[in-house]
Amino acid sequence: MSTAPVRRLGELVDELADELVAFRRDVHAHPELARAEVRTTTLVADRLRAEGLVPRMLTGTGLTCDVGTTGEGDTRPRVGLRADLDALPVPESTGLPFASTVPGVSHACGHDVHTVAVLGAGIALARLHREAPLPHPVRLVFQPAEEVQPGGALDLLQQGVTERLARIFTVHCEPKLDVALVGTRIGPITSASDSVTIRIAGAGGHTSRPHLTGDVVAALAQLATQLPVILGRRLDPRSGINLTWGTIRAGEAHNAIPTRGLLKGTLRSLDARAAELAGPVLADAVEHVVSPFGVTAELTHVRGVPPVVNDEECTRALDRAVRETCGQRAAVLTEQSLGGEDFAWYLTKVPGALARLGTRTPGSRPGDLHQADFVADERAIVLGARLLGTVALDAT
Repeated sequence: MSTAPVRRLGELVDELADELVAFRRDVHAHPELARAEVRTTTLVADRLRAEGLVPRMLTGTGLTCDVGTTGEGDTRPRVGLRADLDALPVPESTGLPFASTVPGVSHACGHDVHTVAVLGAGIALARLHREAPLPHPVRLVFQPAEEVQPGGALDLLQQGVTERLARIFTVHCEPKLDVALVGTRIGPITSASDSVTIRIAGAGGHTSRPHLTGDVVAALAQLATQLPVILGRRLDPRSGINLTWGTIRAGEAHNAIPTRGLLKGTLRSLDARAAELAGPVLADAVEHVVSPFGVTAELTHVRGVPPVVNDEECTRALDRAVRETCGQRAAVLTEQSLGGEDFAWYLTKVPGALARLGTRTPGSRPGDLHQADFVADERAIVLGARLLGTVALDAT
C-alpha cells in the first residue's frame, strides 16, 4: 500500500473530525428503529450530495453511494464499506448532553458510530479522488434494519447492492477493547443467530385443581429449563449451541392457571451446520416436553443470520490498515462471539471482513452493547473513518 495516499487520507479525515463528532451526536440524539430510519437516511444523503456525490436511495430506507467512479459506464470492481443505521428499543441512561430524545429508543449498539465512520471515510475518499484518481471505486453502503430478523442485509442483496463489489468491509463497536485497538480474526468471528418463539395454550383453571386443566405455567417452566439441555445433548457441544430466553410470560393472578403463555429467546451456534440441524431437534423437543401437560405449543423458529466468516486476504488487509492508522500494535486477535451480525449475508456473495473497533476509554469501567448505559469513546469515530478509508484504498 502506497503511504502517500494513506497519509493524505488521514489528514483529510482529521480535518473532518469536529464535523463527524457533531454529526454523530445529532444521529445519537435522534435514534430510529429498524426500517424507520428516515431522518438518518436523509441526513446522510444530504451530506453526500453536499460533497458532490450522487447517493442511490433504496426502497424504504437506506442508501448506497459510489465514490471514485469515472461516470455511469464505469464497470470496474468496487470495494464496499458498510454501515448500519438502526437503533434499539432500549432506553438510554447515560446522562450525555446528546442522549436520545426518543423515549425507549437509543443507539445502544453503536450504529451511530458505524454510520459516521463510513460517512467520514466516504467524504475523505471523495476529496482524495478530486486530488488524484482513486485506484478503484468505493461503494458506501448504509443499511437499515440490522437489529431485526430477517434483517436489512437481505433487502439490500435483493436490490443488487453487491453487484460489481469485489470486497466489502465493516466495523462493529467493541466496548471490551480500549479505543485505538481493533480486534480481527480470520474465519468465523460471530455466530449463527435465530429467534425462537413458543406460544402455549390450555384450558386454564383454578390452581386448586391443576389436574382438571392443562397447566400452561408448568409447561412453560419445563420448556424454559429443558430445551437448552436437550439441544446440548442432541447436537455436538463443540458447535457452541446456546438457547437463551429473553421473555417468559403467563398469567396475572396467583390463584388462576392462565390459558396462554409465551417464551421468546435466541438460538445461537458457532457452527453453521449445527444451526441447520437445530431446527428439527427443537421442534421435536417442544412436542415431547409439553405432551404430558395437556396443552398445545406453537413453535416459531425464524432463521436469522449465519456466522460472519472473515476472508483471509481481507482480514490481512484490515490488519495492515489498522497498523497504518492506529499503530503497529493496535491490531489484536479477537475471539469468535455468540453474537449475530447480518453482515454475514454480504459474505455469502463477496469476500470481506468485519473488525471490532475499540470504543472503551482506557481505565473506564467495561460496559456492554445493548445496554442503556453504553457509551462509546468519540475518538473511535475518526479512527473508524481512517481505518475504513485506508482498507478501501488497499483492498484491490
